[in-house]
This record gives sequence, C-alpha cells and structure tokens, in this order.
Amino acid sequence: MTFFPYLVAAYIFLVGCYGLATSRNLIHAVGCLSVCQAATYVLLLTVGYRDGGTAPVFSDIRPGSRPVVDPVVQALTLTDVVVGATVTALLLALVIQVVKRHGTADPDELRELRG
Repeated sequence: MTFFPYLVAAYIFLVGCYGLATSRNLIHAVGCLSVCQAATYVLLLTVGYRDGGTAPVFSDIRPGSRPVVDPVVQALTLTDVVVGATVTALLLALVIQVVKRHGTADPDELRELRG
C-alpha cells in the first residue's frame, strides 16, 4: 500500500478548503464544500482497498481462499455519497432563499446576517 491515495485525498480536501476560504459566491462555496466531501470518498475507498482483493461475493469462490475488499467501507462510501448529495441539495436550497430575500449571493454583502 502506498501513501499516494492518502495524498490525493488530502490534496482534494485542501483544494476544497482553499475554494471555501476564497469564495465570493455562496453557490461556489457549496461546490467547494462538495469537493471537500469528495476527499472522504477517496479516503474511505483507500482504507478499504486490499491488493489483489476481489469483490466480497462468495458465489464462485470458497470463503477465505482469496482476499476480498472490505464491504463495510464500500457501504460507508455509498452512504457518504448519499449524505453528501442531500447536504448539497439542502445548502443550494438555502442559497436560493438567501438570494430571493437579499438579492445577492456574495457573503460580504450579506451584512444583515452578521451578528
């Protein structure tokens, strides 16, 4: 196992964080947050990967005869994808409501939302 997938996950996460920090549009910020979450997909799949492993379907092989990938991590990744899509949809709906009420998606122009 190499560290390359972990570096890719960290790079994707940092790119998303940079986009969040420099974003001047709420829709862009939501997209950058989705990029940050994509790093978790890479990280989870990296954790569950095994060299030479096959899918955990035992219909044609004896259990324990060959290494298999971890099915729990794959299920967690699928759950992560669904949760990420839901959170993105919810945040985009909130951005639409903010634009309707305040007429802008620029976070700096939303002075009324500051405490």
